[in-house]
Amino acid sequence: MNTNRSRREFLAFGLAVPATGLASAADPARWSSPPVSPSPGSPVKFAYRALGKTGLKVTAVGFGCMTTSDASVVERAADIGINYFDTARVYMGGNNERMVGAALKRKRKDVILSTKSISRDKQGALADLDTSLRELGTDYVDIWYLHLKNTPADVTDDLLEAQRIAKQQGKIRFSGVSTHEGYQELIPLVAKKGLVDVVLTMYNFSMEKAVGEAIAEASKAGIGIVGMKVMAGGFRRRPAGPPPSGPGAPPPGPPPGAPPRRSRPEPPAQLQQPGAMLAALKWVLKDPHIHTTIPGMQDMEQLDENLRAMAEPYGAAEETLLAQQLELITPLYCRTCGRCRAACAKGLPVADVLRYLSYAEGYGQFALAREEYARLPLELANVRCRDCGHCTVSCPYGVEVAARLSRAQELFA
Repeated sequence: MNTNRSRREFLAFGLAVPATGLASAADPARWSSPPVSPSPGSPVKFAYRALGKTGLKVTAVGFGCMTTSDASVVERAADIGINYFDTARVYMGGNNERMVGAALKRKRKDVILSTKSISRDKQGALADLDTSLRELGTDYVDIWYLHLKNTPADVTDDLLEAQRIAKQQGKIRFSGVSTHEGYQELIPLVAKKGLVDVVLTMYNFSMEKAVGEAIAEASKAGIGIVGMKVMAGGFRRRPAGPPPSGPGAPPPGPPPGAPPRRSRPEPPAQLQQPGAMLAALKWVLKDPHIHTTIPGMQDMEQLDENLRAMAEPYGAAEETLLAQQLELITPLYCRTCGRCRAACAKGLPVADVLRYLSYAEGYGQFALAREEYARLPLELANVRCRDCGHCTVSCPYGVEVAARLSRAQELFA
């Protein structure tokens, strides 16, 4: 890979996002929009954007609840004025929905709440929705996503019918689809045919220009756009202290005398550059076609840092910091470009496994990563890269694929 070219492309793309206006939206008659002003006495400067044609006004920084276990962080975010909160049926085995519902109970009418289903058929999806509503303690959600859909074939007529039924029954206000790799085919199709109201898509400073272009076209077509994975794998600076222990902790290193592991060690400390995550969020927010974002927030410190992104400008200092960060994470971080799809001779879903690894190493969420890995079919979970004489996957961006897959297998298998 030509890293100098990659860095030049990043800098060019970072400076070239147009400062065009947002799509206008009409207020739906059935539901009133949440308040569009921060709570009284709030020191935070909030930015609001129209979520496509839904009529909803969302805070530019929303709250991704996937990795949050402390309900007080969710409560404080809502009290301060964040009005978009995202969870899913599969997060924490359903416990995340239960926590989010309890944390937002007082504020339910003031917030926009979304959840997701990974089911592949209408019956399963509608059953998931009923369970989600029960766990969240609400009779409707504002947005219901078909989760982890990357190609048009993933969004079946059966699943779209489930969303139509849910709307008709008043259980959801708007339909959505979430995707990591959908910018090539899925997002353009949604923009052309208006299959759903909202797209939740991976988007960050490491991704190629075509991702932003697909998002812009969908936004111009009136589709609401929500950005996830906005910090390119996390790699936040975590507090110093003893290594974690207990059921959610990663396994210990090899015993004395054991052969060394073949894959990369834990990400080095320099990947957790101070300010890099704030700069990454600012990079996404400067794109007017991103209507809101759902960065993960595990504690009050991360909440406070993310709120700053709405008030502080993105400038040359952030540009330099992210260019350095891109070079550091290049061997480790998958940009989900889709080019490795079906490239593994053993059939491994390479991008998915690398994403699970980022949950553990970037977000510090080993239990979540192991849970996701456990969803692999048994024949894939039993694959070991060390048994292959030659890796058939070559990343055009320089990710050390064989080493990273081996690392995931050591940690989670």
